[in-house]
Amino acid sequence: MALRLINSAVLRQLAAQLPKSAQMGSVAGVHTLDKIGKREIVGYGWNGTACYADRVDYPLPAVRFREANNEINALRNKEKGDWKKLSPQEIKALYRASFCQTIAEVQAPTGEWKMHLGVALIFSAAAIWVAVLMNLFGELSFRISVKTRSLLIPSLAVYDDLPVTFDEEHQKAQLKRIIDLEINPVTGLTSKWDYENNKWKN
Repeated sequence: MALRLINSAVLRQLAAQLPKSAQMGSVAGVHTLDKIGKREIVGYGWNGTACYADRVDYPLPAVRFREANNEINALRNKEKGDWKKLSPQEIKALYRASFCQTIAEVQAPTGEWKMHLGVALIFSAAAIWVAVLMNLFGELSFRISVKTRSLLIPSLAVYDDLPVTFDEEHQKAQLKRIIDLEINPVTGLTSKWDYENNKWKN
């Protein structure tokens, strides 16, 4: 009984303070009593404002989910008596009047990961296509028309030419130099070279 008196006193203070704070333009004025309508304030909530949010870490919101109507009021009067007289449908109706979702519904997977994966794959595919097209069309020429004059931008190269060391002649010369200098003779490439017979070991 004393708890109900304290709770009603707190609700009266909250009701008296919220319109004042709304006029002053404070953050608390965002969630005023006119925003929640006729929904009953039943607790502190997750941040002390009169708002509803389904959260697992704060399972008891500050206000009920639905406004009370005649049917819900009749069920609330009935629940004050013996709960065994309530049918499962009435218990569910009472629960849904206070909460939008059950904890299991809040924690249920939404499938949102599929959208994120799809967007990531689309961007990956676009990046691969850009790389392929850059390799295929490495050198492009663009003709830009500016007030009936055409300007030719010659050979806009995406990639530079390969260095001369990539041709076969230079690679053979590099291999000969590695063998002549006996680079890494224990486990490296030159360990497989027979220096006495000047040929690769079998």
